[in-house]
Amino acid sequence: MDSAKYVAKLDSLCTEDLSEARGGSDLFMAGPGYRVVSLAVSHGLRTSDASLRVETAEDVQAFKDRLAQEMHHRWGEQRPTWGMVTLRVRAERGEEIPEPWATMSILVEELDLWQPVGTERWIALGVADKDDADEVHVLAVASDTDPP
Repeated sequence: MDSAKYVAKLDSLCTEDLSEARGGSDLFMAGPGYRVVSLAVSHGLRTSDASLRVETAEDVQAFKDRLAQEMHHRWGEQRPTWGMVTLRVRAERGEEIPEPWATMSILVEELDLWQPVGTERWIALGVADKDDADEVHVLAVASDTDPP
């Protein structure tokens, strides 16, 4: 894995202006105070069989785990892996969950989460593989909003 470009992208998310919803071809979603980019995406899974999707999702998860390990060495120990089930339950009970965390709770099972030293920003990595009608993505989140 040549991770230099991914590390550079994660570093840039620490300092980018999040007040605008602008971005490159990797922009997955954005809003005031947050940006979500797709670092890697599968190709052709929308129309493939389920076993290929499972295998690809495992490969994408392994890639995300390797990248998270690199960021752990770069930024220090991350927060414990954050499971999204609790956020989904809270939302179902009517609690308003701020973006991007509300959408992330729908797209991913868990997030690796950091608050890099010297920033007040949260950076997260997750694998979006829950929607069988979509490709599998490694998503990087940058947010000025604290996780709920």
